[in-house]
Amino acid sequence: MLRLEQATYDAIVAHAKRDHPDEACGIVAGPAGSDRAERLVEMVNAAGSPTFYEFDSSDLLQLYKEMDANDEEPVVVYHSHTATEAYPSRTDIGLAMEPGAHYVLVSTREHGNNDGPVEFRSYRIIDGEVTEEEVDVVAHLPARSTT
Repeated sequence: MLRLEQATYDAIVAHAKRDHPDEACGIVAGPAGSDRAERLVEMVNAAGSPTFYEFDSSDLLQLYKEMDANDEEPVVVYHSHTATEAYPSRTDIGLAMEPGAHYVLVSTREHGNNDGPVEFRSYRIIDGEVTEEEVDVVAHLPARSTT
């Protein structure tokens, strides 16, 4: 199960709507080994495409350096689909290289960048196998354990 703060959920949805009709993409980092999605990092879709997303390689390298320095890892890797359902495409599955990450897809196909609901789904993608998981949106994540 993916647990997200309401503010993070809202920010991911807002990013997807803002970038429509192109796909939006980003990462939510968290402390290594914690599965806590804490720090949203909106990325630029270097492909600038309504059907494909690609992280800018220099931006991604910089982010991984930051995460390494902060003892963080990508907890959520997200992107939007602008004309199809929020389900990983064959390309998405092939690009899924973070076995510990939650892969979030947001479909803006129904309302685009206008007001209205989106389809927001999360998956684990390991060795090409896709498993949908529940998304629990909470006001705030519980305090970190100090033990």
